[in-house]
Formats: sequence, structure tokens, C-alpha cells
Amino acid sequence: MCGRIVRSSPAEVLREEFGAEPPADLRPRWNVCPGADLLAVVRAEDGTRRMGWLRWGLVPWFAKDPKDAHRAINARAESLAERPTFRQAFRRRRCLVVADGFYEWRREGGTKTPFFVRLRGGRPMALAGLWERWQPRAAAGEPDALAPPLLTCAIVTCAANALVAPIHDRMPVILGREARERWLDPVCEEPGAALVPCPPGWLEAWPVSTRVNSPRNDGPELIAPSRAASDRFG
Repeated sequence: MCGRIVRSSPAEVLREEFGAEPPADLRPRWNVCPGADLLAVVRAEDGTRRMGWLRWGLVPWFAKDPKDAHRAINARAESLAERPTFRQAFRRRRCLVVADGFYEWRREGGTKTPFFVRLRGGRPMALAGLWERWQPRAAAGEPDALAPPLLTCAIVTCAANALVAPIHDRMPVILGREARERWLDPVCEEPGAALVPCPPGWLEAWPVSTRVNSPRNDGPELIAPSRAASDRFG
């Protein structure tokens, strides 16, 4: 499960890390929720990387109406090739979701404690993602090529590694530099080979304030270690 992310790196860091030009309207976000726009990197037809916005919550291309469609925020790595919602995107429309970390909640009895997880050293992450294009329909029911498409995405998840497992049993797929290139390559024969938990040594995690529970809260204080929670977990 991955339902909240942080995106805070400045444009110059993202440009260096991903080899693409960030959009002009970039600003830090500390509590990105489903339904908001995610920053993503795709490979264009000319082979270059492009960075832009995709709405978080994938609407499959075959949906009759996006208002009524189930919007998948996560896609399980184990079933991408079989599920109709993700099958075509897995073959043709893979992307990197840009993040500086993600939140996950640890359940103990009736209490859920949020944790922030990031790469050691604080560099931005490349999360494996799928994106989809839904085209509005004309009056006759055929796709309306003149109408702007709805571009949406989902984050691919896998079983948790040893660091995340005590918090939650699932985690986003975090791709290293070589795996990123394979994941974006449209002719890669086995893109699913990259969809494994990253080494636990890549990551660090700590408990944070429950203020992150509210989508209305947004600011760098959300990732500050929670002293009260740290005392409980040691």
C-alpha cells in the first residue's frame, strides 16, 4: 500500500536525478494524497525523458465514464500482466513517479502510527508507476480525438522489505538507476523483473505526527520525528 507521498526536491536536483526538465509550476508538497497530481517521468517516442503531471488514481482506458470508474491508486506487482485495469499500461505505458519519501501506518491494536520512509541521504526516489490515457467520448460514443485526454497513474507495490515490514506488509517499488532505464524502455522483454523490494539498507524510517492523517495539513513539519511515538517504539 502507498497512499501518501512527499515531493520536496527542487528543480535542479530533479533535473540531475532524472535527466528531464521539471515543469515550471513545481512546488514542494509534504502530504500528496490520491486524487492530486503526481510528478512523473515518461519516455517519449524520440527516446528522451519527459517530466510532467499525472492524476493519482488510474482510470482504465476502457472505462465508460471516469466519474464512475474505480480509480486505482496502487497496482500490485504480482498481477500487473493479468488484471485488465493494468495489463495494457504494463505493456505500453510505464513511468517513474517522483517522490522524496512516503508515509505508511503501523497498526497496533486500535492505534495507527504514521511513519515516514525515505532514501538514506535524502535523494529523491523513483517509484515504479503505470499511466493511462482516457479519451472523452463524442455523442456517438466513439473517442473524441479533439477533446483533451485524462492522464492518470498508479504506483506499483510489492512485498515489504525487512525495514518496512514491521510497519506494513506492502511498499512501493523503488527503482535504482539501472532498473529505471529498463522500466521505461518500451521494448524491454521482462519489465516485471525490476518489481522487487529494494534493499533495506537503502532506506531509513521514523514515526511522525498524526497531523499527516489529515489531507489538509501540508508542510515540512509533517516529516519531523515524533518524540512521543519514538518513545513507544524505541
